[in-house]
Amino acid sequence: MIGSLRGTVLDRTAKGELLLEVGGVGYRLSAPAGTLAAVGPSGSAAFVHVHTHVREDAIVLYGFATRDERDCFEALIGTHGVGPAVALAILSTHAPPALRRAVAADDIDALVMVPGIGPKTAMRLLVELKARLDLPLDTDGPGLVALADGAVPGPRAEVQAALAGLGYGADEVREALRGMAEEDGPEAMLRHALRRMAAAR
Repeated sequence: MIGSLRGTVLDRTAKGELLLEVGGVGYRLSAPAGTLAAVGPSGSAAFVHVHTHVREDAIVLYGFATRDERDCFEALIGTHGVGPAVALAILSTHAPPALRRAVAADDIDALVMVPGIGPKTAMRLLVELKARLDLPLDTDGPGLVALADGAVPGPRAEVQAALAGLGYGADEVREALRGMAEEDGPEAMLRHALRRMAAAR
């Protein structure tokens, strides 16, 4: 398992590939746009954090200028339906701080900007990434609040995830949960939300 590489940049391509020579060996790495810009031109010394992706037919290396970028990549590919290519596209569009801001603000439009991400996928990503990026859900509505150490998101998070899994869009979910009391518990909230959605249609 390769975790990092330090060497000399031999080439960078517009298709998102970095060729890095380490000890006389050239390693081909797929990388997001931010990393390709950060490593510098051919002949530059470079250090990259690496995610080693093992498939049945190949071993693919992904390179990142920072550990945070690699962590976000691994969080993305850990979500349902997101492969390495889509994860790289997301990180090429949104650097880790921008991605966290988008997820924190429930900014579905920011995710839909990424090629290959539609509204339903974006909604699911918003829900899943809040947990994977350690961003607790604001139980009073869209957005986030800081929770004390050890605290967990309220029932609203469970209901949002369930509705997203059923294919409902961000606006539908937000409207269905508007003003709903969490004291009723996630099961009751889900029933009420589904009734509201059925009535709205």
